[in-house]
Amino acid sequence: MSEEQILVLDPTGSDPDAEHQSLRERGPATLVDILGVRAWSVSDPTLLKQLLTSKDVSKDGRAHWPAFAETVATWPLALWVAVENMFTAYGKDHSRLRRMVAPALSARRTAALEADIEALVGGLLDALPAGETVDLREHLAYPLPIAVIGKLMGVPADQRTAFRTGVDNVFATHLSAEEQAANTTTLYGLLDALIETKRTEPGEDMTSLLIATRDEEDGSALSHAELRDTLLLMISAGYETTVNVIDQAITTLLTDPQQLAHIREGRCTWQDVVEETLRHQPAVKHLPLRYARTDIPLPDGRTIKAGEAILASYAAANRHPDWHKDADRFDATRPSKEHLAFGHGVHFCLGAPLARLEVATALRLFFERFPDAQLATERTALKRVPSLISNGHASVPVRLRPMSSH
Repeated sequence: MSEEQILVLDPTGSDPDAEHQSLRERGPATLVDILGVRAWSVSDPTLLKQLLTSKDVSKDGRAHWPAFAETVATWPLALWVAVENMFTAYGKDHSRLRRMVAPALSARRTAALEADIEALVGGLLDALPAGETVDLREHLAYPLPIAVIGKLMGVPADQRTAFRTGVDNVFATHLSAEEQAANTTTLYGLLDALIETKRTEPGEDMTSLLIATRDEEDGSALSHAELRDTLLLMISAGYETTVNVIDQAITTLLTDPQQLAHIREGRCTWQDVVEETLRHQPAVKHLPLRYARTDIPLPDGRTIKAGEAILASYAAANRHPDWHKDADRFDATRPSKEHLAFGHGVHFCLGAPLARLEVATALRLFFERFPDAQLATERTALKRVPSLISNGHASVPVRLRPMSSH
């Protein structure tokens, strides 16, 4: 493919729908430029699922990406490929790390949070000024998941804002390499301090649990780098993504009265709304990076060569017309809402049940409290967060009209 044909992804993510359409029109996979790095963007869901489950595709850039060393020195997204945790692990190393982390996000631990999440949402709604216009991304979508993951990890309440800022910047793809390096230094400082505190004063939290965890097969503990980067993964995946799903679901429901009517008249559930939001507007648009371990032939006759980078373009794949009928339309009643919002295969998101619980609870309680809320601007006027990864709005201004009993 010639240089002229490579699609340069917009680092500000200003018009993702058009960009994803362009990706699909170029075939199952196409070469893109992602902040100066060339990769194969895969937008065909069948091909993407095959690659996500193939042993010929790795997430370990150190081992399987010849360009790793020279790239991480100057690439703004270096953290996404250089962390040492299960996000960038391959094979037995990935299995070991996932095995050690999984108990911290068990079904029992998630279910035990249900009452806490209800109480957190209730408190946030109590604080909203009825009759006024409020940014719901700032006052509902943000504070809920940062409080939940902060509590899970044992992050003191007075440190959560600093963690939030750091995580937001990890997803901000308009920042320079120097700005991202400084942000990484700050984040690692926060994580090192948390680890040190929990080593000396362990508690009933995920950080303390991971410090004490030993692998059931070889008895090994997480190295300091693995522990720190695992905590970074937990707070990033457990916070930023959930913010976006709450944001997108509320925005959609406030601009499509028919979908709210479906819920209120029993044609679908809040869980249906969550799944359709995950399909229609997944929290993550593109997820860097994977690498071909061998030459991989594509359906159109081209080849992803060994050592080349692969970009999972989840948002484009979720709306592929070969997967879902009328795929660009949000419909909470559609029979199949299959999606790749949480990934696929061995890297499927461990926190998916927690995210689903948080979003469904936030939506149910918000629309019970404010059944006549209205978006305070046209949906087309909402600005996107400056990111080709994160899929949300800079703000979601909403006019609140509560039930008369409130």
